[in-house]
Amino acid sequence: MKHALAFFWFGVVLTFLPVIVIAEEMTWQASGKLGVVAAGHADSVAAGVRVLEEGGRAADAAATTILALAVTDYGWFSVGGEVPVLVYDAATKQVKSLSGVGAAPLDPAAIAWFYENGIPATGSMKAAPVPGAIDLVVTLLKLHGTISFERAVTPTLALLDNGHESWHAPLAITLRKLVEAERTATGTREEKLTAARDRFYKGDVADELEAWYIDTGAFLRKPDLAAHTTLVEDPVSVNYRGYTVYKCGPWTQGPVLCQNLRLLEGYDLKSMGHLSADHIHVVTEAMKLGYADRDEYYGDPRFSKVPMTELLSDEYTQLRRPLIDFQKASMDRRPGDPVHRRALRIEGVPGPASETLPKQDTTTCVVADRWGNMVAATPSCNMLTNKPGPSGVNTGNRVRSLNTSPGHPNRVEPGKRPRVTLTPTLVLKEGLPVLAISVAGGDMQDQTTLNVLQNHIDFGLLPADAVTAPRFHTNHHQDSFNPNPDRNAAFVGRGELRINAEISDAAIKTLSDRGHKLGIAPSPTAHPVMIFIDAATGVMHAAGDPKAKRHAAAAK
Repeated sequence: MKHALAFFWFGVVLTFLPVIVIAEEMTWQASGKLGVVAAGHADSVAAGVRVLEEGGRAADAAATTILALAVTDYGWFSVGGEVPVLVYDAATKQVKSLSGVGAAPLDPAAIAWFYENGIPATGSMKAAPVPGAIDLVVTLLKLHGTISFERAVTPTLALLDNGHESWHAPLAITLRKLVEAERTATGTREEKLTAARDRFYKGDVADELEAWYIDTGAFLRKPDLAAHTTLVEDPVSVNYRGYTVYKCGPWTQGPVLCQNLRLLEGYDLKSMGHLSADHIHVVTEAMKLGYADRDEYYGDPRFSKVPMTELLSDEYTQLRRPLIDFQKASMDRRPGDPVHRRALRIEGVPGPASETLPKQDTTTCVVADRWGNMVAATPSCNMLTNKPGPSGVNTGNRVRSLNTSPGHPNRVEPGKRPRVTLTPTLVLKEGLPVLAISVAGGDMQDQTTLNVLQNHIDFGLLPADAVTAPRFHTNHHQDSFNPNPDRNAAFVGRGELRINAEISDAAIKTLSDRGHKLGIAPSPTAHPVMIFIDAATGVMHAAGDPKAKRHAAAAK
């Protein structure tokens, strides 16, 4: 349902067509040649598709969708959250990673407090990182987009103006301040975008945020905001059966997908049969090995030396692959030693399962346009008990994805990015983009990505089937949301394998006989969205799991 609205903004009457639709009008899958969007709520998807229909690029549509998701998918995301992004630029033919993740406080006294008292694990403003989403959106628009911040935020303002939550009106005021800064700034489009960004991180909005931080006992201050920047980095990539799979760096868990693919390229999964016991077993055992390395070695590479080249090397892969026993499920946590070229690093056996900490706090966004550009983003805000401040901005608890274990690569340090679970995926074939995937679901994100990716590459499923096929995941890893300095105590569930009920009884029996600690995972297991571009026809197919209330649409 679309209708014209007019409202006053600093004395100026603005009239536009808001993209507010009834969710039932949009389905979970779509195909077209002019561009596609798959994300969370239908209103946010509609906002992105409208930009594509106006001639905007994938980055423009992604920025618009992300901002709208901060309202429609609030609770999973907010403008005070974080957004790792991967972008394929058709002009440069390159994939770049945009970090979109805020860091821990810069104040050494705050860091000392964490080591003395522990990082709060179940919700606290003290665990708030710098908000990354606004700078991410501006950076995405500056580097890869064509539209203004005002155009990108217009659907979000319409949603806020029609909303009824107490934080809607204050957030609308805050966002209009950024629009005002962009409008009144002189210079190029990029300089105007920077002015909008600077009002949030350096201007009066930053003053409001600092006052809120002080009132709530948070450690962040205005210098933390002013120092923030969205790092643009080269992604990590591997080749898998003729495809090049790109992930953000080890400041996310993303490279674990690359490690898992390297192990699994040595098996003919297709001949095993989709979702057979053999298929599920070998993938699960590979994931256990990959996640053991993730837990041992990943962290912000600006602070910790992460042996990524060694972890993805042929030699290390060949050392690790024989650890997979085809007839028996492993019960041990088995990180390797890539630097010294050893299959195993001597470790203590982890203790019993840790307590379950809250973590479902993420949404999804993938976009492709008619010019061959593609974006995958995973917006999130681990807010837990945090409430919006006077500015309408809320913040998360992502500092709890760091820890206080001395010498650990993911230990908390001033200005360090937490190693987040957020992990978008782009895939190229013969130099052209073919797949974009985003998944919400904590430690399950890259496990579900692996399910969905192999559904397409190994078993030939198109997005609609790939995102709805039964899934499985293991809890045989550390909890990324548990900051316990005893990392063995953060281990979740030794040997645990969770499967959807639709998997066959024969497969379940065989997996049980091999020693897996089986449990039924209710659908949906995590929340995937996916785009596939058919190079032969130019048709883009987008889908999101309808059980997870994902939506997709194509530009007309």
